[in-house]
Amino acid sequence: MPMLEVEGLVKNYGIRRVVDGVDFSVERGEIVGLLGPNGAGKTTSFRMTCGMIEPNAGKVVLNGHDVTRWPMYRRAAEGHMGYLAQESSVFRKLTVEKNLLGVMEMLGRLGRAERKRRCNELLEQFDIARLRKSMAISLSGGERRRLEIARALVSDPEIILLDEPFTGIDPVTIASIQKIIRRLREEGIAILITDHQVRETLQITDRSYVIRAGKVLCHGTPGEVLNDPEARKCYFGEDMDLGHGLPPGPHHRSAPLAPENPSQIIRRKGRGSS
Repeated sequence: MPMLEVEGLVKNYGIRRVVDGVDFSVERGEIVGLLGPNGAGKTTSFRMTCGMIEPNAGKVVLNGHDVTRWPMYRRAAEGHMGYLAQESSVFRKLTVEKNLLGVMEMLGRLGRAERKRRCNELLEQFDIARLRKSMAISLSGGERRRLEIARALVSDPEIILLDEPFTGIDPVTIASIQKIIRRLREEGIAILITDHQVRETLQITDRSYVIRAGKVLCHGTPGEVLNDPEARKCYFGEDMDLGHGLPPGPHHRSAPLAPENPSQIIRRKGRGSS
């Protein structure tokens, strides 16, 4: 059973149908991209999936539960879903450490000692431990993005939805965020990502769906979607490739990335297929 399955999503705004029967799925330990030109319906599809927008028809099944009518907070709490917003979501007048501890306290699942331990793990994992006492407003774009991803993992989600994770950061930071996302996949987390940085997204996805005019135009591995004639014509362009010397073609999962300090990875036990 897929961790996330979306079936026949429809969204109308007045007489205009912006999403017209979109289907996609995400397995555990898989990175899936949701791509498409501006106005294609991909952002609306993504936001219906996370619970920000209610669909007119279709359903969203998360971890075996029909969550179509669930609000976003319930999907996070009961569906084990994490969400990274496109816009900055840190508490700018709190320290990095308190940004994490505050969310944990609000969730109310852990005791004080356990919250501190979990906070330290996340600070180390995302290489922001040295910034624990820094105010969030003083962080660089890359540091802020790492903090935001760490906050999305506070609830120990089984799936995380990333909305434009590469927005507003430099190429070096993009590479570090790509590495973090790959690590999360190796821990067994399902990941759905949408971003306008197409090449950078395809470099890390196992599969992608290209949306055009409210429908799925094509889907498959990065090589497969890049080789789709219609997708190249209306979206990718004829000169698009994956970069780094990788020609368009079947895209195989690379070997797990070994972090600089393996102890920094938070192991999630017992997450097999359901």
